Amino acid sequence: MTDGPSQNQSQRQNQSPRSSMNSKLFEHDNGMPLGRTEPRIWTPPLVDELTPETSYGFHVIDFADRVLGLELDPWEQWCLIHAGELLEDGRPRFRVLLILVARQNGKTTLAKVLTLYWLFVEDVRLTLGTSTTLAYAKAAWLDVIAMAQANQWLRRQLGPKAVRATIGEEEFRTLRGATYRIAAANRRAGRSLTIHKLLLDELREHSTFDTWNASYNAMNAVRFGQAIGISNQGDDSAVVLDSLRNPAITYIETGVGDRRRGLFEWSAPEDARPTDLYALAQANPNVGRRLEWDTLIGAATNAEAAGGEELTGFKTEVMCIRVRQRDPAIEPGSWTECGCAFRGIEPVDLAQHREYVAMSFDVSLDGTHAAALVAAKLPGSENVHAEVVGSWEGPGCTAMLRRELPDLVRSIRPRVLSWFPKGPAAAVAADLGEDRRRIWPPRRVKLKEVGADLPAVCMGLADIVKSGELIHPDDEMLNRHVESAQKLHKPGDVWTFTRAGTYPVNGLYALAAAVHEARILPPPPPPLTVV
Repeated sequence: MTDGPSQNQSQRQNQSPRSSMNSKLFEHDNGMPLGRTEPRIWTPPLVDELTPETSYGFHVIDFADRVLGLELDPWEQWCLIHAGELLEDGRPRFRVLLILVARQNGKTTLAKVLTLYWLFVEDVRLTLGTSTTLAYAKAAWLDVIAMAQANQWLRRQLGPKAVRATIGEEEFRTLRGATYRIAAANRRAGRSLTIHKLLLDELREHSTFDTWNASYNAMNAVRFGQAIGISNQGDDSAVVLDSLRNPAITYIETGVGDRRRGLFEWSAPEDARPTDLYALAQANPNVGRRLEWDTLIGAATNAEAAGGEELTGFKTEVMCIRVRQRDPAIEPGSWTECGCAFRGIEPVDLAQHREYVAMSFDVSLDGTHAAALVAAKLPGSENVHAEVVGSWEGPGCTAMLRRELPDLVRSIRPRVLSWFPKGPAAAVAADLGEDRRRIWPPRRVKLKEVGADLPAVCMGLADIVKSGELIHPDDEMLNRHVESAQKLHKPGDVWTFTRAGTYPVNGLYALAAAVHEARILPPPPPPLTVV
């Protein structure tokens, strides 16, 4: 379905969902920002104002207060009001809705209240709840049952056989026939059923479409159906979450797409530091209320110092940031800060400083990508400058590398041309041996294998990136290879690079070798003099 945005929606689209946060938008308590009630990224309503006539969310809030005795948190109330938006014919505006928020902010409570409302107020024929395991789904199911049985008004609507606890057939039913069932996240979830409301917990863990296809399509014939996925952010393995979120982002930004697919995302900006208070407050709407600031700040400080898997875990769990890898080889924030664009400088033309330049090349394991990079540690500077000088892609990339690399070397004239002796580049290096007939290598260019241990070279690059001692040109190919690189741990608490995404990482290997060789270059020889 394609619909143009309403006037209200068009106004919101003028503000990019990825834009930086304004501290004036936050409430404060004792000098500390309170968690934001409104999400950072969200699909605006189709009407100018949501009222009890245009959103069933108001009735859910009233039900929680007057029947359950629960005063929902501000962000939960905001979420329910917007999630419950109705079309003119009474159907839920959002047939598919993603609610993304950091952990321990109350999203489980939100799901329980919504389930009880569907059961006891709307008499929904079948609500299905899924989680990563049946045990997790059952824990939420038991909590809903306990809340209903402990409530003097709700238990009147329960018969003697309201609960069926047979493993794999768990069911909770009211006297009017409204039913709540659960399932593990697998290919059997919801099959052979007609589902009217669907709650998918921890959608980030869905690495295949098995659960989604089985459960969501069981709702196709239901006019008033609604599927709500609740989760925090994930990494490249969260394929279902990404496939639902990306079109929702496009609709928010352009107004083109499915108006019945929504996204409410409480998250920090992608480039935010863990210790940024306003970023934490945007991802944690309950901080300063039910969440203590010192808890978050302490964990943020430790994660930033540790880096690696601990840092990416903090970003996904506490900052609700989409990360590429859970254990990245190069810390993404530090890599960004080492770029020329971030520093507001122009890349150095390393061809003008050949006496300090080392060049290296590498080839991907499958032989479909090759890259050559140079690096130089210029005098009077603690920084190592890097530059991509060649990149070849496709089945014939190694032939192109052999053909074009000599001319690149002649034009740049680095002090060293190196490669890893035990990697796929070694096959290319066999054709680059000394050849006096074609004056190869050029004068004062040394051909050499990288002599240091591979883990030392890889970890050395990661270290100077983390310390801010590398300056790179923000090359698109190199950025992709860095984003795709994960640590491959070896015995002895060391690691190398490995590919975890869809892109190769040989560009990163070539960078690591060039940087290593540039750092160990001896002083340049004195200039030639003519007597």
